[in-house]
Amino acid sequence: MKPGLGKLYLIPTPLGNNEPLEVLPFSVKKAVEEIKFYIVENEKTARRFIKKITPSKSQASLKINVLDKFTTELESKSYLDPCLQGVNVGLLSEAGVPAIADPGASIVMLAHLKKIRVVPLVGPSSIVLAMMSSGLNGQNFAFNGYLPIEKSERKKAIKDLEKLSKQNNQSQIFIETPYRNEKLLIDLKSSLTPNTFLCVAADITLATEYIKTLKVCDWKNEKPNLHKRPCIFIIHKY
Repeated sequence: MKPGLGKLYLIPTPLGNNEPLEVLPFSVKKAVEEIKFYIVENEKTARRFIKKITPSKSQASLKINVLDKFTTELESKSYLDPCLQGVNVGLLSEAGVPAIADPGASIVMLAHLKKIRVVPLVGPSSIVLAMMSSGLNGQNFAFNGYLPIEKSERKKAIKDLEKLSKQNNQSQIFIETPYRNEKLLIDLKSSLTPNTFLCVAADITLATEYIKTLKVCDWKNEKPNLHKRPCIFIIHKY
């Protein structure tokens, strides 16, 4: 890393509306207190999080760049310019940890290319916490993002992941848009073989947390309310 450069801090946030310091260590609070330049997915929620962590911090002093699906590559290339002047920048997740099922990987890669030190801070990852609590194979697992929306394609993807799990002894993790969770669960119950294990983990770290792993045959009578709840699904066929 080049001397004199600022650092890029990867700053996690809570997975829901619980108090930040219930799930985040002091190192996050310290970083937020010191950093004025941020790269965020949503400015409004980012400012709200920063205010919760450091109520006395001047909101007017914050310099915020938005990184979302509308941000062009040309725009984002300038986001780390403060680091080149010796100033630290924070990459702030919308929920959980930056760059994992979350925008930001391109900024992290840019930092490496510019020889800027990347500093990941500890915080909750719904993917890791679900895997930890599933009882499935934590030695070999893969995150697959979202499954196809179209029903027949989604069912095929489910069967393909089940086959892959069996072949590689690998747990397969995926997510869904919260309002489609219940449709996905129905398709999982109907598409997977009865002895395949399925873990459903919703509202992780919140008071309404729900985490359950059962064989598919035992999920038939389970009807959790997953509507609009952040949810992780994991399957494993032994």
